Amino acid sequence: MSLYVALQMDPVEDVSINADSTFRLGIEAQERGHRLFQYTADRLIYSEGRVLAHGRPITLRREQGDHVTFGEWQAVDLRDFDVVWLRQDPPFNMSYITSTHLLDRVRDETLVVNDPFWVRNSPEKLLVLDFPDLTPPTLITRDVNDLRDFRARHGDIIVKPLYGNGGAGVFHLRPDDPNLSSLLETFTAINREPVIAQKYLAAVTQGDKRVILVDGEPVGAINRVPAKGEARSNMHVGGRPEQIGLSDKDLEICRRIGPVLREKGLLFTGIDVIDGWLTEINVTSPTGIQELERFDGINAAALIWDAIDRRLAERGRLAKRG
Repeated sequence: MSLYVALQMDPVEDVSINADSTFRLGIEAQERGHRLFQYTADRLIYSEGRVLAHGRPITLRREQGDHVTFGEWQAVDLRDFDVVWLRQDPPFNMSYITSTHLLDRVRDETLVVNDPFWVRNSPEKLLVLDFPDLTPPTLITRDVNDLRDFRARHGDIIVKPLYGNGGAGVFHLRPDDPNLSSLLETFTAINREPVIAQKYLAAVTQGDKRVILVDGEPVGAINRVPAKGEARSNMHVGGRPEQIGLSDKDLEICRRIGPVLREKGLLFTGIDVIDGWLTEINVTSPTGIQELERFDGINAAALIWDAIDRRLAERGRLAKRG
């Protein structure tokens, strides 16, 4: 069954073809005979009852420096698509939230992955709050005294923007670090949101595990090891991916959170686990499937498209011809 697929993503011409998960999902879609259309979130429009996007048909190929061919610009009605992928990177700001509200208006006719309602209501650093026994001690606040008390109880802490991404703005503060007040002043001067603090897990130097789940089921994991002298393991900031398996603790975490992810229509998620502790549940644009495929031969992109096919079958929908 050939599907008509829209990719709401950051500019496809700029992606890394050997690392970007959306690119891999697009390649898998083409191999199944699906047609691709790409647009960026700033070209999403509501007009007189319709949700439109300005974008272009695309053809992808795994050729460094020549990985995409564009068709002509056109305005399309997102209800004409079988699947819309919500894949642009955070930050999770009002622009991002607006795009989920607009996509809400087509999700009854078009399968939006991940479900925009639950993407909006399940930010990475907040959904984990539903599982306090699985997470390290956590604080969300704008008050420097709260942060001081939290650090006094737990020693080394990690402080980061509540709605950040890719490791940006993450700080490791030790008990004697004098910069806590100035750091919070900087955060609060930039935005109105609180910060999130967690007890520092020293085992992060051995790696921050990214576990990939498809429709709530774990399919594999990669380990992301921070660069020397770096507190962050994100691959955007130099973290090194390594092969690793799933532990009993990883599987226990997945058994707990999997049904929740499935119920919310979060088909492709990536959780972060450090030393058996759940730190984030990534639902917006999780990464890691290309590394998982290289290390373990697990084609997560195929498993994700199989899950989409099941969801479409449950809806009793035939492919749209555009």
